[in-house]
Amino acid sequence: MPINFGTDGWRAVISDTFTFHNLRNVTQAIADAVNSEGWLNGMVIDPPPDPKLMVVGFDTRFLSDRYAREAARVLAANGFKVLLCQADAPTPVVSYTVKNLHAIGGIMITASHNAPRYNGVKLKAAYGGSALPELCRKVEVYLNDNESQGRGPNLIDYDLARQEGLITRFNPIPEYHAHLRKLIDFDVIAENPQYIVVDSMYGAGRGVIRGLLEGTGCEIHEIRNEMNPGFGGVHPEPIGQYLNALSGAICMGKGSLGLATDGDADRIGAMDERGVFVDPHKIISLSLRYLAEKRKQSGSVVRTVSTTRMVDLLAARYGLEVHETPVGFNHIADYMLKEKVLIGGEESGGISFLGHIPEGDGIIIGLLLTEIVAESGTTLSELVSDLLAEVGPAVYARRDQRLNRPVAKEKMVEYLINNAPKEIGGVKVDQVSTKDGVKYILDDNSWLLIRPSGTEPVLRVYAEGRTDEMLRALLAYGESVATNVV
Repeated sequence: MPINFGTDGWRAVISDTFTFHNLRNVTQAIADAVNSEGWLNGMVIDPPPDPKLMVVGFDTRFLSDRYAREAARVLAANGFKVLLCQADAPTPVVSYTVKNLHAIGGIMITASHNAPRYNGVKLKAAYGGSALPELCRKVEVYLNDNESQGRGPNLIDYDLARQEGLITRFNPIPEYHAHLRKLIDFDVIAENPQYIVVDSMYGAGRGVIRGLLEGTGCEIHEIRNEMNPGFGGVHPEPIGQYLNALSGAICMGKGSLGLATDGDADRIGAMDERGVFVDPHKIISLSLRYLAEKRKQSGSVVRTVSTTRMVDLLAARYGLEVHETPVGFNHIADYMLKEKVLIGGEESGGISFLGHIPEGDGIIIGLLLTEIVAESGTTLSELVSDLLAEVGPAVYARRDQRLNRPVAKEKMVEYLINNAPKEIGGVKVDQVSTKDGVKYILDDNSWLLIRPSGTEPVLRVYAEGRTDEMLRALLAYGESVATNVV
């Protein structure tokens, strides 16, 4: 059973590796790990979590509700009281619930932004974020040990577990709403109501932003908010190439601000009033500027290695320390658990800020962006233009190269270091970083990153240039080198 936890849990193709049988075994390993001595690795959580309380949620994917029931059955058979969501819910809602109700952990059945044929398991820890790598490794140890010993999962009948109070169905949305109302200034939004198109991409974020904006005067037009486990045949990932429906709705006059969330709503993408995609790099940068200048807040800034250096320029202006991490929000969460972090984010759209859980949350960032636009009295396109005039220009793109065979990360890194160019596009390569994959940083702050995905068989090429011409040069070089690596 080739199962391992990547940057955010386990994902696999439904009916191939992601089966009821394998899910039960993974859940049993989670139960064993959580029940083990020293599960929290000495982490102090105040108040202490209930060691026998777990939360289980699920998204809108094929059979996710049934998979969640099976996970709840295994947990209940291992002595846990399980709170099982009544309906599909966003990952950040489940994560917040874990922390808010003082549970020892949680399981979210989702493959997030992956293609419809995938499903997966995200493991949540008591602090309200993804389990740190060392906790995932404990699960892997139990998974391998159980398999080698031929030990199957403990099981209890679902109806019996409910009768005995071991499994309770509940609605996590109201408490999450109450929390976000403390972090978003809805009065600011109400003073300048926005005309918004919300695209949940058929995912678990459906209806949540609308519910939170009720009473603000905002006019909300929702698209792709019905149940569709096939996600309309596209990846539920809020990037430009998958948001034609959102762009079309705006161009048809359905709204002047577009907000898109992925399959489990832990990522955000946006469209301006012209139907032009606004990527997470700009959303993170606009959010940082707003929190520092308008809210007068401070703290460190955490970004992944694949995220714009505009963040660094803004942080320097405000005298804020910047931490760079490998790709994956769990690395950002590590800093959020240790120190006061003003904002943390990654290029994929996972962003969180001060006062919230250490978890990417497309819902709260969509609302913060709404607040930013409302407070400015202008449009999102004008805000972006102003930002780029201050800390730009910055032009970004990512290319994904599907792999026919696994790529050994260590060998890839060695090859890219040994064959590092002296220049790209006529600009000197100033620095080579191996924080996650290999990143070539140029004299003009342009950069190129090549790394294998942690969630699917893909080699990713990321680039940020100061001009369109430089971006094309970076991508061309990166794709040619990636071909040699593969």
